Amino acid sequence: MQETFLLRPGRVLLLSALAGGMGWGIRGQYGHETGAMLAGLLVGLVLALHFCARAGALIGARAVALITLGIAFGGSMTYGQTIGLTQDEALIGNWSALGWGLLGLFIKGAIWVGFAGVFLGIGLSATRYRVWELGLVGLGLLLLLWLGLRCLNEPFLPAERILPRVYFSADWHWTPEADLRPRRERWGGLLVALIGLLAYVGWVRRDRLSRNLGLWGMLGGGLGFSLGQSLQAFHAWNREWFQGGWLGRVDPLLNWWNLMEITFGAIWGFTLALGLWLNRREVNPPEIAPNPALQPVVEWGLLAVYLPALIAWQFLSVPALDAVADHAITMGLIPLVAVAGGRWWPYLLALPIVALPIAGKTFSELCVAEGSMPMLPGVLLYLLVPLASTTWMALHFANRTRQAAAAEGYLRAALLLATWLYFALNFAFFRFPWPWESPTARTPSAIVFTLCAVGLTLGALGARKGGWRDAR
Repeated sequence: MQETFLLRPGRVLLLSALAGGMGWGIRGQYGHETGAMLAGLLVGLVLALHFCARAGALIGARAVALITLGIAFGGSMTYGQTIGLTQDEALIGNWSALGWGLLGLFIKGAIWVGFAGVFLGIGLSATRYRVWELGLVGLGLLLLLWLGLRCLNEPFLPAERILPRVYFSADWHWTPEADLRPRRERWGGLLVALIGLLAYVGWVRRDRLSRNLGLWGMLGGGLGFSLGQSLQAFHAWNREWFQGGWLGRVDPLLNWWNLMEITFGAIWGFTLALGLWLNRREVNPPEIAPNPALQPVVEWGLLAVYLPALIAWQFLSVPALDAVADHAITMGLIPLVAVAGGRWWPYLLALPIVALPIAGKTFSELCVAEGSMPMLPGVLLYLLVPLASTTWMALHFANRTRQAAAAEGYLRAALLLATWLYFALNFAFFRFPWPWESPTARTPSAIVFTLCAVGLTLGALGARKGGWRDAR
């Protein structure tokens, strides 16, 4: 059944933009790799629901898990000082610093979402990737990461004021007399790894979908980060515009940093959806997934190794572990193999594993650091309910996989659960900015997230059966 470009695609593009805007805006409260995963999860669920609803449930679950995993890699990049180049008070009026900072954000955004696009393509492509193959790909990415770090992100000797030749963080080039604390950058290593991944899927495996989605992801991530920050930089460069009148009244209520994040996410979500729509004829997941390559005992063994490492990495300070895990790709090796070859892992990664750091950080912030809620109710609301609900859903649908069920039921249910779970946790993190109370700088973002959540709910309930086959 053929449909016009403005009908069905319009809905998919809008929902993906809502998912990206809400997910990336919420990511700002939780940060880094695991925060980015919830945005990848929401966008992945929207796209899978519209493009592979009739595929086997395990196929849809793997596609969602792969984009969720892929977008985590960019979380290892530092970008706060790159943003500073565009808006720090000492650099206001310095057009060269502004341009250099926006260029750095474009590159970092492109890397961040480029990985997500490639891995989404791997999940939806007609090209079949074996478990051992993706394991070797992961090891190859580590090697390319190391090479890129050595070539593009070294030397790094801030005590001697020696920085890499191409450097997008705090640099004495812009403020020679300032007391700076430059940060080690990883964008070069990740860029080389991403280029290698694109070369492998596109040239070696002839996988047009994964290659093209990687490029569309790079475009969306680059535009999203640079354009989103342009809004915040405009505010910083034109403070006088926001001193009086209606702008002066609105300005104290706007969180410009979170506005940048929401814009970033909405743009890359929209762009990735557009890329997938334009390449829809390359989408060809099987109706029924082949038998999992990994035995359950292997899957659960990998989980027993990975979960303690994840918890220690997120909530403890273990220097030896941090030195390895902070490269992000290293923490992706076990999940990549387990998702590609397992029956349980695709569901577990997308649901309870993504929820664990978000729920844990919410509990830590509100019940431990701030003490705004007693421990027992906090454990129940911020830990037990999120982890129990996501674990139950993961196990429920993983068990249904044995019945060769279609992906649609899982994708709808997971999108609804993830939307409202992360909305609720973030609303608590925002200290409950109810609309009838005095507005704060978090109120506008909460309103935006509410609209996004309602839109995603309507999209999950109203997405027509058939998915990608009817959209071809």
